[in-house]
Amino acid sequence: MPKPQNQSPLIVQRHIHWTGRRPLELVAPAVMAIVNTTPDSFSDGGDFADAASAVRAASDALDAGAQIVDIGGESTRPGARPVEASEELARVLPVIRAVREARPHAILSIDTLKSAVARAAVDAGAAMVNDVSGLDGDAAMAETVAELNVPIVIGHRRGDAATMQSLASYRDVACEVRDELAARCERALAAGIPRDRILIDPGLGFAKRADHNWELLARLPELIALGYPIVIGASRKSFLGELLGGRPPKERDDASLACAVLAATAGASILRVHRAAPAVDALAVVERLRRTPQNPHP
Repeated sequence: MPKPQNQSPLIVQRHIHWTGRRPLELVAPAVMAIVNTTPDSFSDGGDFADAASAVRAASDALDAGAQIVDIGGESTRPGARPVEASEELARVLPVIRAVREARPHAILSIDTLKSAVARAAVDAGAAMVNDVSGLDGDAAMAETVAELNVPIVIGHRRGDAATMQSLASYRDVACEVRDELAARCERALAAGIPRDRILIDPGLGFAKRADHNWELLARLPELIALGYPIVIGASRKSFLGELLGGRPPKERDDASLACAVLAATAGASILRVHRAAPAVDALAVVERLRRTPQNPHP
């Protein structure tokens, strides 16, 4: 395994700056709002399947204070059917272009496994790539992102949507996810992606059972020790539904918010959520408390 650059869990990247194709500046903890333009996503499939509703959702999230909007055109839930790049592009490009035209300074992310979709989305105005497959879904993704000169979120997943839950077997989930993410980051570096444009996501729910997700959240500092900004996407996922006695996805928002707050407190840099407004308010509290001296009058 590549040795982590920084073994201290206390070193958290609060200010994230990229000087690539489109200069970006974020202050953590930041909110990444989810906008799925899909008919079959696990939580909101069909809610934003037409471009107009997706653009409204993105605008609402930005108005609420979300720093990033993550736009996806293919469901990656367990068992989801793959879609052709042409279909995915038909879903996401009109949304990216419309949001970019209305909000020129908005930070848009493209949630995709395909290098061709990443390239077209960045050309249309996206400023970063979110690859939940961790560069495994398309052999050309790493080189494409390096050429595009944008940041990438490298997610942890084993297998694909059809097989990943059968591969959720770990002796030590935090150590194995850390090591597998480190190896994927090395692949990104070798392809020419600068270290300071790499973010990592432990992939809650992707080739993970409920206990695995909880353990990853509890041991988040071990992932932070790799030295990359951490993205956490717990919002509405099935392990929260299981905790809450089988509640459907849209009734898991309070639990999702609790996960976001706890992850931010532990050092996560970006929280990926379905409802931006409550997360923005809650994370403002986290950041304000962090800046409050513990002993102002020695």
